[in-house]
Amino acid sequence: MSRSTRQCCVSANKNDGFLRVAAASPQIRVADVEGNAEVALAAVREAAERGVRALVLPELNLCGYTAADLFHNRTLQHACEAALVHILDETRELPIVFTVGLPVAVAENIYNCAAVCCAGELLGLTAKKYLPNYGEFYECRWFAPAPADPVWVEFAGQGPVPLGSGLVYRCCDEGAEDMVLGVEVCEDLWVPAPPSTEMALAGATVILNPSASDEIIGKADYRRSLISNQSARLYCAYAYADASEGESTTDMVFAGENLVYENGSKLAATKLLTCDMAIADVDLDRLVAERRRSTTWTRTDDASEATTVEFSFEVVLAEEPVLRDACDIDRVFPRAPFVPADHGDLAERCETILDLQTAGLKTRLAHTGTKAAVIGLSGGLDSTLALLVTVRAFDALGLPRTGITAVSMPGFGTTHRTKSNAESLARDLGVSFREVSIHAAVEQHFKDIEHDPTVQDVTYENSQARERTQILMDLANQAGGFVIGTGDLSELALGWATYNGDHISMYGVNASVPKTLVRHIVKYYAGTVENAELREVLMSIFDTPVSPELLPADENGNIAQITEDLVGPYELHDFFLYNGIRWCFPPKKVFRLAEYAFAGSYDRDTILKWLRTFYRRFFSQQFKRSCLPDGVKVGSVTLSPRGDWRMPSDASSALWLKELEEL
Repeated sequence: MSRSTRQCCVSANKNDGFLRVAAASPQIRVADVEGNAEVALAAVREAAERGVRALVLPELNLCGYTAADLFHNRTLQHACEAALVHILDETRELPIVFTVGLPVAVAENIYNCAAVCCAGELLGLTAKKYLPNYGEFYECRWFAPAPADPVWVEFAGQGPVPLGSGLVYRCCDEGAEDMVLGVEVCEDLWVPAPPSTEMALAGATVILNPSASDEIIGKADYRRSLISNQSARLYCAYAYADASEGESTTDMVFAGENLVYENGSKLAATKLLTCDMAIADVDLDRLVAERRRSTTWTRTDDASEATTVEFSFEVVLAEEPVLRDACDIDRVFPRAPFVPADHGDLAERCETILDLQTAGLKTRLAHTGTKAAVIGLSGGLDSTLALLVTVRAFDALGLPRTGITAVSMPGFGTTHRTKSNAESLARDLGVSFREVSIHAAVEQHFKDIEHDPTVQDVTYENSQARERTQILMDLANQAGGFVIGTGDLSELALGWATYNGDHISMYGVNASVPKTLVRHIVKYYAGTVENAELREVLMSIFDTPVSPELLPADENGNIAQITEDLVGPYELHDFFLYNGIRWCFPPKKVFRLAEYAFAGSYDRDTILKWLRTFYRRFFSQQFKRSCLPDGVKVGSVTLSPRGDWRMPSDASSALWLKELEEL
């Protein structure tokens, strides 16, 4: 049911779906309602000045959670109601939704409530559903649990407003429809079926939790895990405000830790036992995209309907948008979203990926009874990683490494550096190595098709790639083995592969590993080996420019064809891939996120140029991905036509490119 049918008319302007959320713990004094109201007001004003649109304050912050039998006293009850009237009057001009904790007496019951307020209006009274009455808690002595169905009451000079658990507060302003708030109070989070679950299924993207959680050894970690896990299960943002200094210390010390999480990840936190404010910009677009993507995240047919209260910022905002754009946020968006920033996490990520790649190939080899493998070893990053994985798979199966044949196939652009690195790598790993020059075969092919070899066009380049694939396939047939694919996820996204050339293999071990991560895995592997010579050659490969080496070297014998000069920097393309494909963000948002993340490294025109290239190639090259060989999935982004990505090969990119033209 909806409380409001008014027309909301705030302009969306430019926004990327970021909502600034805060949790604060003002210092209070138990039973000093007027004083507590003023510190609450100060917190609301500070939050509003900092651009916060949703603020949660602690449980029962107007009177103190530890007021105990004073909750029954009408003087305290009336003072809290009068204080709320004052707060509402003082915040009529502030563009912020916030909670105020107070006891609310209705008939024979007293409820532990969070009053939800916006622009001088009391939107609703969310009542605590689960009352702890164990250990140091005695809430059933004073409070009644939230009624099974919301009741409508007159309170603080306003109403009727709903009082109950599970209320959902929905912004109806244009462009801010994804700002949907739910409130659950303290213990409600700690039970087997938190009310926030139903709120989220009813549309709530942000859960506010006013709490009074005392601190004991080990409790903080447990509390953080609850919030993290609930935000992950619900694909929501979760803002948690804890009581702090000023609550009675008769038997308890309150944690005063404020937290903001988004889909399991911590965005902001204050130190324990402080009276600070945690502020974060949560990405509502990202949360909604994840919900829409997950077919198991859905409301059951027999679930009860939530009571929905609509609100608007129209009286306090003119042209300023409710939500923020990517260039106006206080949040770090990593340049390399596939690569963990923490070295410990990165090492764990690299090892896990190697294990997954190895397990996939090992299973395929065992299933087919294959005891031989052939790899085109160029001396570049991708083929190096593929060889390392194949060696691990053979070791795991107890097969001799000599059953792996690394094939160097020098062509017109092969340099001494890459050729030497390939041979050294094969030797140091103990695999079989052979060299098969493609010069004569490709030159004969040019004669057969009447192609002028001085015309170094796409035919010139692709003929080499297809000749190499033919050699690998035939050698694999001779050995009764598999050709191991080396192409990575970034190349698949851009279609940077020769159709029916390096595009084809019998198992693609790198198919879901982006280029930016391939580099780190090779470097990680180098750091784990004891063989100094192997480590040296791996680092030489790591430092080699990425190139297909299909055009002749320069006059100094150096690589002349640099891939990133042709298709753009892989760090940009991997950023585009992650945000544009994984999260389904529109091109404008991807662009603004890139501007924000790569500020100082790439200018606006450069980012826009390569983003256009990304979308143009991503759509036009889908036909190559539609017939990919099998390959192991290692991350949340893959482009397998049998797995995560289904797209017709003739889909048009016009809509996406048009949006970029409007920037």
